[in-house]
Amino acid sequence: MSVIIVLWGFLLISLMAIGGFFMFRKFLKKLPKDDGKSVMDWEEFYMEKTRHMWEKEEKELLEELVSPVPELFRDVARHRIASKIGEITLEKEQDYISQRTLIEGYILATPKRDHKFLRKKLKQKRIDVEPYEYLFKLSKSNYNENWETKYK
Repeated sequence: MSVIIVLWGFLLISLMAIGGFFMFRKFLKKLPKDDGKSVMDWEEFYMEKTRHMWEKEEKELLEELVSPVPELFRDVARHRIASKIGEITLEKEQDYISQRTLIEGYILATPKRDHKFLRKKLKQKRIDVEPYEYLFKLSKSNYNENWETKYK
């Protein structure tokens, strides 16, 4: 009987720790940075500024790309990826979100473990991956440095 109580207590503590971890991550994203805006504020800014720039084909492609994300987290992933795509679109001063910009934003907004799926999906859609190879190798820390030399 005491073993069951100990296991139950361990399970509860583990679940609370996992929940606390995710809540703490969200809290950190809400903290203002040096510019006075948080990561979530910037995501919302880019979403609002580029909402009208999305074409039907790009929306459908984004939906296909986020399809392997579990349903519970899909909205958050879609929002985060779409805001990165919006950021790139505004930095390039484009009038609409192109397929190229969408793929670039997806690569930069997702962890490296998701890139294998992206490569597979692009191959299925017969989209050449070669123009994006430098982004697959690019880490998030040196993204801004390479962005300056590539696009500015």
